[in-house]
Amino acid sequence: MTREDAVAGAIGPYERFCDGYGNPGASGLGYLTLMKLDIGESPLEEMDATLAEIVSYDSAETTGTYLGQINAVTASSFCGPNGLLWGYDIAPVPEIADGSLLPIFFKTRKDGVEIPVYPLEPLLQAGQKLLGLSDRRRFPPIPGARVTCALKSHAVKGPNSLWAALAVAIAEDRSQNAHLFIEDVGEAIPAADEAARQFFLDRLMEKIALSILYCGDNSQVKYKEIFMGYKTAWIEEGYMGCALASVPYLVLARQAVPPGGPATLLSLSLPEWEKAVGLHP
Repeated sequence: MTREDAVAGAIGPYERFCDGYGNPGASGLGYLTLMKLDIGESPLEEMDATLAEIVSYDSAETTGTYLGQINAVTASSFCGPNGLLWGYDIAPVPEIADGSLLPIFFKTRKDGVEIPVYPLEPLLQAGQKLLGLSDRRRFPPIPGARVTCALKSHAVKGPNSLWAALAVAIAEDRSQNAHLFIEDVGEAIPAADEAARQFFLDRLMEKIALSILYCGDNSQVKYKEIFMGYKTAWIEEGYMGCALASVPYLVLARQAVPPGGPATLLSLSLPEWEKAVGLHP
């Protein structure tokens, strides 16, 4: 399947809403993925721990990039040749498309090639520009949709620290292989001082990059670049916090398709896409 075929087959049946991949009514076999990384919380007062955990997870879904009111189905973590990464493969972020985004470090493949590791933030912002925020929604999944997601979450009672990390590795040969997503979540970042916290998080990024190389070796897949990032929060006493790293598999709302048709998403930058569909940045 060509990229043109993939994007042409990734249009859903709804005008203003995206839908989950694999649901009836899509234009074909294509799909898109996007990156979401957020932390939510809920007061424990007047609720038991189970209810507070439910509310904190719902808060994480609706904080930042809006992914609320969906029936999330957890899947493994790949975006195949018939899938497209929003902000990278389609509606690319300008600083990614023009090569001006600077790597944060490099990781060496088994064959000696150095892979640049870039910050994830531009891709997180790209996802937000498609789906919108809770109070300023753009093209979110239709409420109640069944949405397959690469997903990990972790809830803790305060007082405690909480973190979520997310990465995507870009396959060198997209005709044969998939992009790889890695989600990681946890708690209790060392709180002795800022240097200790930063060391923990820097080591976490290195470990995630290493795990990507191991996964590539398992399937004999070469990745040419990696995007990764994390979010952390301190959860106060009396609250439940939930860290969420998620990559939904979607088909696009019809009104999110530019006038030139689906294939134009391959050439229009993210700001150009916003202008073409009548959105203000």
